[in-house]
Amino acid sequence: MANFFTKYQSEIISTIILLVILLIIRAIIVITVKKIGEKSGTTEARAGLIGRYVTVILVLIAFVIESYILGVEPNQISLVFSSVFAVIGIGLFAIWSILSNVTSGVIMFFSFPYKVGDKIKIHDKDYPIEAIIEDIRAFQLILREDNGDLTTYPNNLVLQKAVTLIEKDALDDANII
Repeated sequence: MANFFTKYQSEIISTIILLVILLIIRAIIVITVKKIGEKSGTTEARAGLIGRYVTVILVLIAFVIESYILGVEPNQISLVFSSVFAVIGIGLFAIWSILSNVTSGVIMFFSFPYKVGDKIKIHDKDYPIEAIIEDIRAFQLILREDNGDLTTYPNNLVLQKAVTLIEKDALDDANII
């Protein structure tokens, strides 16, 4: 066992340093996202969702760096990742609308001017909606119309349509059914 540690000492030390650096980067990003979320008045669940996205990206980066540390040649890494990305690309093409909604959810986290409780009007030609935002999720907005109907509206369509703020902080106990 001692022979194993002496033989792979540099790889073990490099792996530990990589993990520490990535954990520090993740902590900084998650804290920053939570502070941005608090400033913009978003829910903790949305900030947690962005934190999970960051974690997945950092894990993928860690796999690439770790394979390089363990001695895998760059052309072998590129072959594996090009194959994996080809399969993922085909799969994502089949579910592009889901990916579009998730990407829109991330964009809305950082730049959406409305928050939970605001009354908005979405100017859709076919189905205009005037409602209060009850929740903003990864895939859709949850809207409560004046007649009490609960409507989900996809995030990617919210970014494509004109949206008007009718009333700020319109959600109160009288509106909750």
